Amino acid sequence: MAVSFVTLFQWRLNSVLLQQENEILLGVKDQILSLVSKLDEVGSFLGDPFFWTLHARETAKSFLTLFKPKLGKKEKEQMVSLIRKLDEVTGVSGDVERIWECYKTWVSEIRGTLREADDYVDDFIVKVYGQTEQDQKESTAEFGSEIENIKSRVSEIVNRSPQPGFSPNLKEDIKKLLKSKFDEGTPLVSCMLSYMNLPYDLKLSLLFCCAFRRVCGKTKADLVRVLVAAGQVQEKSGELMEDKAHENLERLVDLGTLEEEVSTWDYYSVPSPYYEFSLSVMNAEDFFISTENSDSMIISPMARHVSILEVANTITSKNNLQHSLFVSAKDGLSKATSDCLRTVLHNAKFLRVLDLENALLKSLPDEIVKLVHLRYLGVTHSKLTELPESIGNLRNLQTLDISWSESEIEVSNGVLNVVQLRHLKMYQSTNDGEVRVPQGISRLRNLQTLEGIYAGGGIAKELGIMTQLRSLEVRCVSDDHADELYVSIMKLTRLQKFSLCGKEGRLIEMPLWLGSMQNLTELHMYNCQLFENPTTNLKFLPNLKYLQMFNAYKGRRMDKEFFRVGGFPKLEYLYISSDNLVEWTEIEEGALPCLKQLSIFYCMELMLLLEGLQHLTTLRTLDIWCVHEDLIRRLSPNGGPENYKIKHIPLVTYQGDMSHGFWGR
Repeated sequence: MAVSFVTLFQWRLNSVLLQQENEILLGVKDQILSLVSKLDEVGSFLGDPFFWTLHARETAKSFLTLFKPKLGKKEKEQMVSLIRKLDEVTGVSGDVERIWECYKTWVSEIRGTLREADDYVDDFIVKVYGQTEQDQKESTAEFGSEIENIKSRVSEIVNRSPQPGFSPNLKEDIKKLLKSKFDEGTPLVSCMLSYMNLPYDLKLSLLFCCAFRRVCGKTKADLVRVLVAAGQVQEKSGELMEDKAHENLERLVDLGTLEEEVSTWDYYSVPSPYYEFSLSVMNAEDFFISTENSDSMIISPMARHVSILEVANTITSKNNLQHSLFVSAKDGLSKATSDCLRTVLHNAKFLRVLDLENALLKSLPDEIVKLVHLRYLGVTHSKLTELPESIGNLRNLQTLDISWSESEIEVSNGVLNVVQLRHLKMYQSTNDGEVRVPQGISRLRNLQTLEGIYAGGGIAKELGIMTQLRSLEVRCVSDDHADELYVSIMKLTRLQKFSLCGKEGRLIEMPLWLGSMQNLTELHMYNCQLFENPTTNLKFLPNLKYLQMFNAYKGRRMDKEFFRVGGFPKLEYLYISSDNLVEWTEIEEGALPCLKQLSIFYCMELMLLLEGLQHLTTLRTLDIWCVHEDLIRRLSPNGGPENYKIKHIPLVTYQGDMSHGFWGR
């Protein structure tokens, strides 16, 4: 983590230069690049083998202290042995504590300097916004002088870096030690060393993953947006930061430090012991403070990122420098908690990420729309009735998520002024879930995600201009504007996720254009109530991985025509829910060659499950929730005559009215 805060500030400086609105900074570009170069020296020093060894030792000690009560005897011995060996390989075992204290003091000094510099950059950006040209020139000149001053301070600290003296062969000695002493016989130590060797950008992503429990509802896409907004992804010209964030998460999966949840395809989980190692780092360095079930919470003045789960009473913060705040409530916020939160927000002038879940807010606090650095605003499971004009003050906002409001939301024209907006999620739990957006929504040319909108009233036509969209959810779709929507959708060549939610009984024909969306990887169809087989046009989508059909088909029977050999070549997740479906008869052997998870929900009339299910050898999860009891009896592992269809599947889940004892596995 020591290298990470240097790298993050370098990313911040480079990001400032890339922003179009900061063209006034071109006059001080050389000073900024010179500071970035000086920081390379700091990063090089922090990455030397001796410092790495000391940092590994401290991580092991922190882990041992935090989790000692939960560790077995063998695991404790492994960690103690690692600490001892790291002391020996440096050749300074008798003086290691003093040397490490020198390093910590030095690192603390450089970190404090860069934190002040980071906040100075934020202050400057706020200051010059709206200034006259002459005032901007004066402010920029002052900024250039301050950048030179920061560089001088960094140079002075670098010159005072600890010089303990160590063998020139230390790096090779460490490699030999790690290779010979800590093999498969010591898995806990091997995991810790793997964690230590993660690149800094991956380590940052992993720490954020650890900060969110599954119940917080951070899907893969949500996590990507949070990482981007929190500045944990390097911004490069011509590249989408969302792609880089997703790539980092997938690299963590490949390395085994992150896993896709088996039962819920759209979530990640951090396996043990990487989860515990990450927590020990977060605890030791105040990088990300996370707590739950707390009646009161005092936020550390050093914490940049704070998560409070199931907050019950008060929040106290002496920290106006935090960058991320996540608050999850049980059943809304009490008046006392709301007042405390407003005080925290009033002081948190540099806040970039604010996520309030289940707070049941009826309106946005005035303090929120004054957070000019805010890039991510989530107010989910609320009682919001309007999105005020003042939302336009959040000129740096990238993500606005007001999903699952219990009230009908009126969206003002102010949202059209949030020109940096990249993701807008607005599903509401009233009526058919649609939110009506103002005319001119196509002015938001950076928008990648637009979910929960009503496509009537001319909005369907506007969508055709928004060719940068990658995720789109339109609700309350009916035949009276389906053709207009088709014309627009055909222009959205970058679309990867599409959700089509019909107004029940008013979308009776299968939209043929759905079969032409070649880049689509995820498709949701809700309440379309189609009379014809919806898979006829969908089966040839070459990249489709996820298909959800929730009352999409009005028929009572599904046969082999629905999923034939050659169709859905990449489909991994299939979700089916139907009020009408009685039987699903068969599937051809060789069909659905990549299917990992099959979920059958709320098919209360379903009495017959397909023959051929036993041939889906890639299937690892089957969810059967709320189906006919006769079907469950036949599939039961306790003598069910059709259990042979599902006995090869590693994970089978069932939920319904029948007793738990009847379904055992």
